[in-house]
Amino acid sequence: MSSDPALPTYVYKLVPYTAPPPTPLPPVLPVSELDEKSGFIHLSTAVQIPGTLKHFFTDHPSVYILRVPYAAIAKDVRWESPDAKVCGPRPGEGLFPHLYNGQKLGRDEVDSMQAWQRTEGDGWDQALKQAEEWLVY
Repeated sequence: MSSDPALPTYVYKLVPYTAPPPTPLPPVLPVSELDEKSGFIHLSTAVQIPGTLKHFFTDHPSVYILRVPYAAIAKDVRWESPDAKVCGPRPGEGLFPHLYNGQKLGRDEVDSMQAWQRTEGDGWDQALKQAEEWLVY
């Protein structure tokens, strides 16, 4: 648990997939087009994951969720507002963790990973429900 109650224990990276991830994870994973354009890696807290799925992953049938211990990357994280031009206003979600470390995220940072699949017609609700114990709020 983080020593500061305002800081999360974990942050999460959502990645769409169509094939199994490499095992083990490589030292550095490829970055998304959005991450590359932004110059940092977009992360979410557990509370922010439903909104991130809704705004960025409605057209993807499956995603990997990478769980990253916040303490391991804290020195390179900036808490910033989401750009409303990209996804519209996201009231109630607060600032987002953005990783500024040369876009390096891989096996040394990732604690664990889950593969989630979207239920047609239900969105991501079932996947979120099944992951309740794994997501740390």
